[in-house]
Amino acid sequence: MRSSLSNTDTLNVLAEKTDLLTWEIEHIPAEHLVSMEEKGVRIEPSPQTLLDIQDKFIQKQMLAGAGIPVAPFGLPGGAARKLDGPYVVKSRKGGYDGRGNKLMDVLDQNLIAQSFDTPVYAEQQIRFDKELAVVAVRSAAGKVATYPVVETIHHNNICHLVYAPAPIDPKLEGQAVDLAHETMKLMKGAGVFAMEMFAADDTVMINEIAPRVHNSGHFTIEGCDTSQFANHIRAITGLPLGSTAMRAPAAVMINILGRAEGPLNREGLDKVLQLKNVYPHFYGKSPRPERKIGHITALGDTLQEANTHAVMARDFLVV
Repeated sequence: MRSSLSNTDTLNVLAEKTDLLTWEIEHIPAEHLVSMEEKGVRIEPSPQTLLDIQDKFIQKQMLAGAGIPVAPFGLPGGAARKLDGPYVVKSRKGGYDGRGNKLMDVLDQNLIAQSFDTPVYAEQQIRFDKELAVVAVRSAAGKVATYPVVETIHHNNICHLVYAPAPIDPKLEGQAVDLAHETMKLMKGAGVFAMEMFAADDTVMINEIAPRVHNSGHFTIEGCDTSQFANHIRAITGLPLGSTAMRAPAAVMINILGRAEGPLNREGLDKVLQLKNVYPHFYGKSPRPERKIGHITALGDTLQEANTHAVMARDFLVV
């Protein structure tokens, strides 16, 4: 069944044909899902969670209200004017991979109006040391498990690399795990949730939440006893959660990003497949510049070894 993500009629038909609905993207009609759940449709995670986090300004208010550290934020015409610049002005809904964000030295209302056609909010720019992420999963019985804290490396606001486990001080690692568990208390329902974080000045704060399987957790397919995808299905169907322990001392995932628009080319894949403990994945998407069309995971005894093989494999590929 193929349809637009916003087609509520198709959602209704799908609900009639299935016992349970879930999702792997946030940009869907949350209000309609809430209404469906109220009518008895089983949906996991709870659509209320999706509704709570879809508006990033409301998401930040929810986090801050629970005492969870976030970047100072506010509306451009209000509280944000009391913050120190520079500022990251963000679309409240719909943005991803840096789309819908703009760095500004001053909160100029005319420039904001020219740059955005949707409601926005502003955050004080954080000079972070590292970007981290924690993928967590909650079972239908309420048990929460977390995968290893990872470091994510971004260029042009797009994730290029994921290092597992993150090469950070154990104190920061502990903070990140504790923060993930505190954040999970705000999330409703079963399934996988990903928390993107900043580490700055020996403090960890939440950047954004994704109530779904996440790019920062793709390494778990080969890198962990139970992948984030398998644990999501276990969670929402009431099965016991699987182990989130790593199968190797280190794993590095590198995204395969499109370089030009056109048909998919897998030239070099034969060389990648000859590398030991290297696992390529393609998503069946046509390439376009900086579009995520696949990823490669490399396992190793050290992050350096895994990174060398992941980068080598990516260099072999021409897509």
